[in-house]
Order: sequence, then C-alpha cells, then structure tokens
Amino acid sequence: MERPEQCPGEPDSQPRANGCSLTGYGALRNGYVRGLPEAETQIHHIAHNGGLYKRPFNEAFEETPMLVAVLTYVGYGVLTLFGYLRDFLRQWKIEKCQHASEREEQKDFVPLYQDFENFYTRNLYMRIRDSWNRPICSVPGAKMDMLERFSHDYNWTFTYTGRVIKDVINMGSYNYLGFAQNTGICKEAAAKVLTQYGAGVCSTRQEMGNLDKHEELEKLVARFLGVEAAMTYGMGFSTNSMNIPALVGKGCLILSDELNHASLVLGARLSGATIRVFKHNNMQSLEKLLRDAIVHGQPRTRRPWKKILILVEGIYSMEGSIVRLPEVIALKKKYKSYLYLDEAHSIGALGLTGRGVVEYFGLNPEDVDVMMGTFTKSFGAAGGYIGGKKELIDYLRTHSHSAVYAMSLSAPVVEQILTSMKCIMGEDGTTFGKECVQQLAENTRYFRRQLKKMGFIIYGNEDSPVVPLLLYMPAKVSAFGREMLKRNIGVVVVGFPATPIIESRARFCVSASHTKEILDTVLKELDEVGDLLQLKYSRHRLVPLLDRPFDETTYEETED
Repeated sequence: MERPEQCPGEPDSQPRANGCSLTGYGALRNGYVRGLPEAETQIHHIAHNGGLYKRPFNEAFEETPMLVAVLTYVGYGVLTLFGYLRDFLRQWKIEKCQHASEREEQKDFVPLYQDFENFYTRNLYMRIRDSWNRPICSVPGAKMDMLERFSHDYNWTFTYTGRVIKDVINMGSYNYLGFAQNTGICKEAAAKVLTQYGAGVCSTRQEMGNLDKHEELEKLVARFLGVEAAMTYGMGFSTNSMNIPALVGKGCLILSDELNHASLVLGARLSGATIRVFKHNNMQSLEKLLRDAIVHGQPRTRRPWKKILILVEGIYSMEGSIVRLPEVIALKKKYKSYLYLDEAHSIGALGLTGRGVVEYFGLNPEDVDVMMGTFTKSFGAAGGYIGGKKELIDYLRTHSHSAVYAMSLSAPVVEQILTSMKCIMGEDGTTFGKECVQQLAENTRYFRRQLKKMGFIIYGNEDSPVVPLLLYMPAKVSAFGREMLKRNIGVVVVGFPATPIIESRARFCVSASHTKEILDTVLKELDEVGDLLQLKYSRHRLVPLLDRPFDETTYEETED
C-alpha cells in the first residue's frame, strides 16, 4: 500500500491527525489518536492540506480508566441507595426532614419541584454543599480573603464565625490578566470617574443612559477587535441570550456546539429557530449537519432555511479546549452560513497581543460575522460586547432587547474597561499589558506541564488558561476542595449535573498575576493532595472527550 502524502510541517516519524494520515497507530477519530505511546502523546492537529493552521494545535483528552469509571458509578449508586433509605426514615418521622416541599393543600396542583432534582439536592448535593458559595471579602486577585463558616446541620445552613481567612491563593477567578485589583492605574482611573459620573446610570442607552464614555468604549472595542463597529452591554449573559433572538427566528437554523455555555443555549431557545447540536469541536459532525441542512431544507416544507447560524466559543470554560476556528470558518464559507463566536474566555487571554482566538490562529476578523465577548474576565470589569459590520451593529441597536430595555454600563466600570484595554493595546505608553499577556501564556504552559508530569488527568489545549483536573468520584469532589482550603488555596470543584456524571473535576484558572512562587506552592500542595486522595489517574492514553459514534440521533432538534 502506498504511503500517504506527508502533511506540511510534520516530520516523517510523527503520526498525523485531523485530516492527515496516520500509519502504524490506532484508528483516527474526530481528529484525535487513540493509544499512542507515551513518548508521542503530543499531537499537532494540522488541517486538510496543512493550509488552515499556521501553528501547532495541541489538545488532549485522556481516557477515563475503566476501574475509576466503575467505582464512580458505584459511588453514585451507593449514595442513591442511602438517599432512598433516608427518605424512608423521613417519611416515618425517624429522621428530620428539612427539604422544600409542597403543602398538603397544594398536592392537587402541578408540583413546584421535580422529584429527582429534589432527591438529588437533599441527598447528594447537601453532603458537599460547603464546596460552593464561599463568600470572599477582598478583590479576586492572586490572593484573596475569605470568610470562615461552618455548619451544625450537615450543610443545610451555615454560620459565620466572623474570622477572615487571609491570603488564600486564588485559583478559581477569571482574572486572567490580573486587572481585578484595588491598586494601580485602573483603580485610580475608575475612582476619578466615580466622582464625576457617580456609580449608576439609572437609564437605558436609548433614553438618558448614553454617556460619552460609552461612545468612547465602543470605538475602542472596534479598534481592538479590528472590526467596523461594536456595541457594549451591561451583562455578558444577556449579551448572548438577548441578541441571538434578534439575529435569528422562525425559519432559521442554529447549529450549536454541544458544550456551549448556558447563555448561548438560552438565546438559541428563545429565538424560536430550529436547533441542531453538533459534537464538541467535531468538524465531521458539523459538516454533516450543514450538508443535510442545505440538501433537505426545513422539515416538512423542504424550503431553504432563511439563515444558518453556527454558534461556537473561543475557549470552552469546562473543558479548557479551544475552538477549531480555521476549520469552522472554512465550513462556514463553503456552505454560505453565518458564524457567531463567543470569546468570553478567550479575549485578552489568547493571541500575541490578547486579541483572542482570531489572532491566536492568525485569521481575519472579517471572517467572523458576529464577534461576542465579555469584560468580566480579562478586563476585570463587567458587561459584554458584540462586534462586526456596521450594518449588524446598527440593526442590534434597535432590535436587541438587551440594548433597548437593559441598564447601560456604569461609568466607573466603563473606565475600568477603557484603562485595561488601552493597557493591553499599549496605548498607555507602557508595555505592561503585553507583558501580562505573555506572562499568562507562560504561566499556563508551566502549570499544565507540571500537572501532567505529576500524573493528573487534565483536559484541554496546552494554551488554554482554563485547566480542568479530573476528580471523578463524588466523595473526592468535596474532599479535594476541603483539603486545598486547609492549605490556604481556593479552588472551584464541579460535578454532576454541570459535568457528565463520571467526569467531576476541579477547574483551575491561571492568571498573569500568579507568580512562579505562587504556582510552585499550589503545585506542591496539589502533589500532596493528589497522593492523599489518590487522584493521579493518568496512563497517557489520549482519546476525544466525547468519543461516541456519530449518527443522526445524537443531536437535538427543536421544531416550530
């Protein structure tokens, strides 16, 4: 058999992926390789003909060990059995019942609470509820102060001791570039504007809430993104949920990545458009849906779709993966559809100058029809934006519910964004912003590399500052959070239903404000906790996160 043509930029000995051939290894699926030797686990994902990617695209999702998966299911099974036992004891008044339930006179009405959700909350979630909603009482910088609390009734209620836990290392906030601080030029600029404009605007942009600062910010955002125009909003979540319904409606088709954020999902559902979901970052799945949409048209009538809109994110906040934007744009052009890119986590955090995933791949911003992002992460502020053609922005100013009815950004928040964005762009006369972007990239690679060396299973792209560390078992979710807090490190743990039931995890967010000493401290404690809780599951077997055979039943479709 003739040897396949070599992909550009790859040595002969390196297995090829994502459209390029692989010889002598396991089968290729979804652009990943199963069962590679440990020494060759770094895979450069190069697109067809090697022309779409201008840089290596290293992304890995390690297979869940079978024993760990079985034990995780067993753990949930045992908790469920004990939950039913406790419910039996509560029914006979042997154990005190503290859960919310309908009164007797409400029994004939539609129930307010779903049975399983109520069961899960009182019997599983309550056991580990102390891992969430911990109040902090300082800025979310590299270190933070946290209020101490305890519970006398197994996490049903909490009591605050009044003591403040000082200098907890913050590994959970989205403060990617370190601008969320109470010192420096951003704080001074925001404080100055506060004395002039006040804290609130008390009106919408279309009434009395349109400040000169808003106009200045929108021009700066457009320049930063490299687009014709931009519009800002007071809330990042509503930027998605309220603008997607303004862009598509009945007779339109939305193709959404299955791991898209809840704001994108809500916006798609509110639009009234038909929704079909493609497998995460799977270009074969997306192209199949696009081809079927073109060939078959709308259900029943077979009329062409009015619009086809592809919804993707720059960085997926639970997986740490980066969208395969060059391939998405190639498919969008091929099938004449539109692209909506959510850069909430990638703007400021990716790219040589912090301009997001578009710059990261060296692409033209004009190839993205709707560029959405938020100011809540890299800029240390609040709100969101949409950038694109001037016609798009003019349309949204009059048709977006978030623009017409929502309060506009307060002036101090706007000034925080202006100052931090100018710093990133170098317009403040310093190189501090560029240094922060470079520091974040170095911290990210260092932190990920060390975790892999220790034997933890981590998901995502090597350049993603979102670092999910797999915990799997429900008991280890709470134990991990508690053990890290004992060591003065604040982490975010996530479990079912926010993740698949066997993929509970801790999610670290690396920041440019983290020094090497801070990261080394965290890594040292992680090494100790990993041994204590036996979390070092890695066997260096790379597979896709969602490695399931694709067929027409794997996506959801909502029709009129």
